[in-house]
This record gives sequence, C-alpha cells and structure tokens, in this order.
Amino acid sequence: MPSLRFTLALTTALAAPFVLTGCTRTPASASTTSPTLAAAQRAALDSARQQLDLIPPPSKARYTAVHSLESWENPYLTVQGNMVTLHVLLADANPSDLGQGGMLRPVGARRRNLDVRLTDLPTALNAIPVGSWPYGRVIAIEEARNIPANERPIVRRNLESVIKTLNDLGVVVYEWGNTGGTQG
Repeated sequence: MPSLRFTLALTTALAAPFVLTGCTRTPASASTTSPTLAAAQRAALDSARQQLDLIPPPSKARYTAVHSLESWENPYLTVQGNMVTLHVLLADANPSDLGQGGMLRPVGARRRNLDVRLTDLPTALNAIPVGSWPYGRVIAIEEARNIPANERPIVRRNLESVIKTLNDLGVVVYEWGNTGGTQG
C-alpha cells in the first residue's frame, strides 16, 4: 500500500499548517510580508532543499530520450491559473519483470495527480518517495492546455514562479512544450 502511505503523508504535510495555526484573518492593511514570515518561508525552503538533496542528480541521457508525458516516469507539473497539478508515478512495489505494465500491474494504477497551491509546492515535493525519481532530481513542467486567452498571462507568471521555486530547491526543470520536451 505505498500509494496509501504517499497520499496520507502528502495530505498530512499539506494540512499541518492549518491544523497548527488555524484559520486567521489578517486586516487589509497588513498586505506586506512580515520579516518573521519571510524567515519562516526561507527556513521551509532550506529544509525542502536538504530533503531533495537526498535524490541523486539527474541523468540527462535518460530523461531527454522520453518523448511523451505518458512515458515520463519522474514527477511532472501542470501549471494552471491558481494552482499546479503534481503528477507522480509511484515506484512499482514488485521488483519482478513478470507482468509489469500488464493487466495485473497497470502503470496507471500507480499514477497520482494532486492539485497543490504554489506556496505548498516545496512541501508536496518533499512528500514524494525517492523511488519515484528514476531520472534523478529533474521534473518536467508544462502549461495547462486549453486555457482562455485572458488567463494566459497569469499562467505564464505562475510558470515562472514555479520554475524559480524549483531552481531554488535545486531541482532541474525540463520544460515540456507542445512538441515534446525542451530544456529549460
């Protein structure tokens, strides 16, 4: 049941800030970030970077040979207007090649899709098991498809923000275009 453990760990990690702090409403005049909040965000980013450093560096020869996201085995992100969707393929618990990808062990049963707020992305990436990173510390990223023209600038800004966060975490970004992967 590694998928249940992954889902439970990810849900717990994402819900912990709400459980510990509760829901609060800040006055409209408090729109600036306080120094303690910025320090807490930096500390969380440093912690996430240390956890992700346990994943080996990426193997460019392996991930550049992939030509479709359906074949991509590492986590990948779909950036949308107000969130990102994290797609994770959990490692196969059965080490045998017998029946792999067949009817009894379908690849789709190991795929998990999770909608994540941009601010919770480092926490969500830390919850991904090390076995789900077969290409190393690289993540594919794509813009959501079929978005209205008036939302494209928002999605592009979110994409740039996600790429900056991933770079700060030491994760190599493989930007996926309409014609396949392009190094970003």
